[in-house]
Amino acid sequence: MTKEELGAVYRDFLAEEGFSPFIEEDGDVTFKYEGKVHGISVDEGDEEFFRLIFAPFWDIENEEERRKVYAAACEATAKVKVAKIFPLGDDVVGSVELFLPEVDDFKPVFKRALRCLSAAVDAFVASMRRGEKAIVVIEDGAGASADS
Repeated sequence: MTKEELGAVYRDFLAEEGFSPFIEEDGDVTFKYEGKVHGISVDEGDEEFFRLIFAPFWDIENEEERRKVYAAACEATAKVKVAKIFPLGDDVVGSVELFLPEVDDFKPVFKRALRCLSAAVDAFVASMRRGEKAIVVIEDGAGASADS
């Protein structure tokens, strides 16, 4: 499947789900969820790889804050299933990354992946604002703790 075809799969699904997707020049697909821009990375060389992205959502102001970012990112990533929060340069980004056997297999887990990504971002932000560990509670089990 070409990058254009894979991007069209994602775009068409998002449109069916009520989002307003846009295929970027690089082939990635962007859309808004809860008023914030998210994206799906389109990797022509690896159709089994699915990456949902929310980036960047936090600017790292200095080295002291960078240390706090690492701690908060580790905490959020440990607490929420499949979500990753990590610094990239002077920004913080979030993602959900999955290996799926078929291209369309992202569809039944997409909304849960969005909720997990949002929960991880919220946990990170709460931790940064409090300067301590964040507690994440997800009612439907989408995130919760690392041992659930």
